[in-house]
Amino acid sequence: MKIQYRIYRILEPAEQGDLLSKLFDIFIVTLIILNIIGVMLETVESLAVRFGHWFWKFEIFSVMVFTIEYILRLWSCTANERFARPLVGRLKFAATPMQVIDLLAILPFYIPMIIPFDLRFLRVVRLFRIFRIFKLGRYSESLRILGRVLKTKKEELVTTFFAVSILLVIASSLMYYVEHAVQPAAFPNIPAAMWWGIVTLTTVGYGDVYPVTIAGKVLGAIIAVLGIGLFALPAGILASGFVEEIQKRKQPRICPYCGHSLDDT
Repeated sequence: MKIQYRIYRILEPAEQGDLLSKLFDIFIVTLIILNIIGVMLETVESLAVRFGHWFWKFEIFSVMVFTIEYILRLWSCTANERFARPLVGRLKFAATPMQVIDLLAILPFYIPMIIPFDLRFLRVVRLFRIFRIFKLGRYSESLRILGRVLKTKKEELVTTFFAVSILLVIASSLMYYVEHAVQPAAFPNIPAAMWWGIVTLTTVGYGDVYPVTIAGKVLGAIIAVLGIGLFALPAGILASGFVEEIQKRKQPRICPYCGHSLDDT
């Protein structure tokens, strides 16, 4: 269907020369940004009291737009060959990361209407509206590059996280046994000592919990130095991933049939 395909192209990030799709992208991106600003401003009590009804009206308008967008995406996705099968294709499309994010962006509005629960949990659910910021990933090339870097380097990042976790457990355990006798309130148990381990390994060092014994200070110094090295690893991994991604983008696209550059056409 021509209409279905046209709607699919409008909803997807705009191609060069497609003015209507470009205007839709600008509208959605602006609406997402205004939603994030609204979520933050609602936490200012004076603004919430004075403009609460306007916040609510804007929320209803935004949810209606995002809901229509979600339904249209689900309906028109069969225009893409990957999701061509009417039922299976739409289910497969609904399970894609961006569609899951789109669903999470509107669910906090509808869940209280379907499932009753206490108001404390309602506040937590409404906080999930912040997921709308991830909708920008569909329109932002920078966020898409970040996503590809994280996907490419996920094994190295998981390995680094595992190593940091092991060091955290070891450091917290050693500090507990060294400092517990002289500071039972500051280091009452190993899980509580992990707070000190986290702020030390991340080099934040709040100073609310710190060693007082000589052995504890030596151990703390060693762990602080190790923390600098370990937390530099993810930065280096991500930096190398960004360099690789940028180099890929700079490489000329070559036609596999004739060998000519596609960038010249």
